[in-house]
Amino acid sequence: MDQNMNSTKEGLISGSGAIQHKAYARVGLLGNPSDVYFGKTISFSLANFWAFVTLEPSPHLIINPHPIHDLVQFDSLDHLVNRLQSEGYYGGVRLLMSICKLFHKHCKDNNINLSPGNFTLSYDTNIPRQAGLSGSSAIVCAALSCLLDFYKVRHLIKVEVRPNLILSAEKELGIVAGLQDRVAQVYGGLVHMVCYLHDFSKENMDKLGHGIYTPMDISLLPPLHLIYAENPSDSGKVHSTIRQRWLNGDELVISSMKEVADIAAEGKSAILQKNYQKLAELMNRNFDLRRCMFGDECLGALNIEMVEVARRVGATSKFTGSEGAVVAFCPEGPPQVKRLEDKCRKAGFSIQAIQVVPSCLNDVDLKTLSK
Repeated sequence: MDQNMNSTKEGLISGSGAIQHKAYARVGLLGNPSDVYFGKTISFSLANFWAFVTLEPSPHLIINPHPIHDLVQFDSLDHLVNRLQSEGYYGGVRLLMSICKLFHKHCKDNNINLSPGNFTLSYDTNIPRQAGLSGSSAIVCAALSCLLDFYKVRHLIKVEVRPNLILSAEKELGIVAGLQDRVAQVYGGLVHMVCYLHDFSKENMDKLGHGIYTPMDISLLPPLHLIYAENPSDSGKVHSTIRQRWLNGDELVISSMKEVADIAAEGKSAILQKNYQKLAELMNRNFDLRRCMFGDECLGALNIEMVEVARRVGATSKFTGSEGAVVAFCPEGPPQVKRLEDKCRKAGFSIQAIQVVPSCLNDVDLKTLSK
């Protein structure tokens, strides 16, 4: 760490005014993807991977492109085409621009005065692309934290509101997503989220303006592992036609999505009781319901194989998010973990022991929480 940087729970602030924040990857443990459909989830922040945003005061407002993720110089036409096929058209610049716009709008709409001054934003990330680990929202979340500190308005924008702000910035770009990722990344740690209660009146939901987010003790979790593909070429289609079917009142989708949401509620009790056998059953059921709704063609053969590799050694497994990575639990302990590691390496998958980030909230954040 730079000796001129002061470390706080809210990030790093240098003597020159530079502000730096990390936001971590996210693992959906139970209930996903019901967060997109007014459901419930349990998720946590993953210390293994993160995005890092730096804000430095400057005469002009500048968004710095990343030398790798926002590549604009290529060795050849083949290089450009191969790059687009593997990485897509978009890097992080558009994400930084969008959160700046939505942050400004939120402050204006809520009569939060922003002091004059410009800045330069830059970012870095080691979160694997297309791995269902919420890499895009990690960049947005870290950038929002920088803006909160630069303008000194952290105390004026409630913690519960920030996930909605991050989600709005991504929706501005056409990214289809729910609140799960942003809640886990704003809060840190392990969080149970209720996006909508069916016995909750719309009037009360509108009044709150956000879901109900309950932090849980990360020490209650058993050892978990992350499985992912380094080059996820077969990533399936995110959410496919499910949303339209849900809007159309498709009985299978609606009933299955409600069951997925209920899994998160059951999972909360199982975790609190350290009933890991029940947790394993719920994780498997979560994936099986998703597979039934979405179908194998949509999920992609590579993604399904990651789940199946774990299940072949008796481990429980499910997607961490849309698809691209799997969270696995080996209830039989280290010998089973070793078998899983061997199977993953033979299949060409990467596997890591999961490290869970503790709460990211500092004293100023905690004071903004609803009582």
